[in-house]
Amino acid sequence: MEYGILSLLPPVITLLLAIYTGQVIISLFLGILFSNLIISGWHPLSALNMSLEGVINVFSEGWATKTIIFAFLIGGIMTLIQVSGGVQGFVEFLTEKKGLIKSRRGVMLLAYFIGIVVFIESSITILLAGTVTRDLSDKYKISRENLAYICDSTSAPVCGLIPLNGWGATILGILAAQVTAGVIDANPVTILIKSIPYQIYSIVAIITVFYFIMTGKHFGPMKKAEDRAINEGKVLADDATPVVEEEVISMPVKEGIKISMWNMILPILVLVTMMPIGLFITGEGNMLAGSGSTSLFWAICTATAFTGFFYIGKKIMNLKEFMDYLYKGIGGMAPVSMILIFAFAIGNSITTLGTGEYLASLLNGMAINPAFTGVIVFILAGFMAFATGTSWGTFAIMIPIALQTAVALDGNIYLAVGAAISGGIMGDHCSPISDTTIMASMATASDHIHHVRTQIPYVLINAAISSVIFIILGYMG
Repeated sequence: MEYGILSLLPPVITLLLAIYTGQVIISLFLGILFSNLIISGWHPLSALNMSLEGVINVFSEGWATKTIIFAFLIGGIMTLIQVSGGVQGFVEFLTEKKGLIKSRRGVMLLAYFIGIVVFIESSITILLAGTVTRDLSDKYKISRENLAYICDSTSAPVCGLIPLNGWGATILGILAAQVTAGVIDANPVTILIKSIPYQIYSIVAIITVFYFIMTGKHFGPMKKAEDRAINEGKVLADDATPVVEEEVISMPVKEGIKISMWNMILPILVLVTMMPIGLFITGEGNMLAGSGSTSLFWAICTATAFTGFFYIGKKIMNLKEFMDYLYKGIGGMAPVSMILIFAFAIGNSITTLGTGEYLASLLNGMAINPAFTGVIVFILAGFMAFATGTSWGTFAIMIPIALQTAVALDGNIYLAVGAAISGGIMGDHCSPISDTTIMASMATASDHIHHVRTQIPYVLINAAISSVIFIILGYMG
């Protein structure tokens, strides 16, 4: 059954409720309920049952379950590296022993460059940038909203621009299907590589983040957040509800141990290293064919096991203490894990409504000037990613349509693919149900809605700049 324009209402209602009430989980569930009201033909009891079943059925999907387990276990590691003195040792190394970080700008640049250099997986990129710099950020009174923005706006864009990761594997698979179907006669790898310069939004987002770091000239809700942090010393707003419990990130260092930055660096290094290894193994020797969710799951499990052996071997703690701290960290991740579960559930409901297909049909029904193909694909992909909360799901729908449209109009296929990827990432940055946006709030211990609210104005400016560039490139051919 086709639901047409009604399919757009649940994601819009969810966003408005979340921003107005500040209650993410309640807003997500109401969005799920409204989706199922439409699907059930406006039968409330049936819709309620479908909504509850939908939340439970999230765990029947392997990739979703692995992501949720990742969120829980990362809470355990965050607590452990705090208790072991690893975070404190790292902060002291950068600020006191070496004097490498001496200002707010230095901290923000550290987060920025971690986001640029670590491109193996968007979740790990965000996690690493947020975890490594959060204590430094608090020390120099940088708002959590700003830190979340820096982490969020460097992760997915960089993973798209340097596709030696699960992102590249996903996009290559989509392109290969189009080549196999005879839509275009070209090498999928060549198409992907030549589309990189046309990922305009990603390039603009990375440049604008750097601009705001260097100038400090913020505006809108972000300016209020930064003014609050600088003038009042409050890195979080008074009404903020961080998605990570305070005990996860504020555990005191265990008494009687030697503080060392290696207690943080080595577990994180194992986490980062295991990701490409996992991609290589699951791709049977080809990283670009590997499974991102499975590799992420392997990485966090390996890092957790390594941390246990390492800390117990160094006599930082015994097995019982290790498990106690691990459980505390896992428990502190309940809020963000609940958000992920409900976000995945509403994503499934929106898929059933056919929101993505409806938006794609708008493109098919247009009489398009070839010069405007790129900007139209970009905008529709942005709306789709915002509504569905998934850039990868958007790629699966929009890249084939973009390719087919470009071929039919004798347009620039690389521009069309780049526009679809750009739009998917742009919409993700606006969406409160996007897993990468949720991960940014988690890694920086931010209030999720405050992160979304402060980031959206910057995303819209980047989108406007990108749209103009896509139009210019369209006329240039």
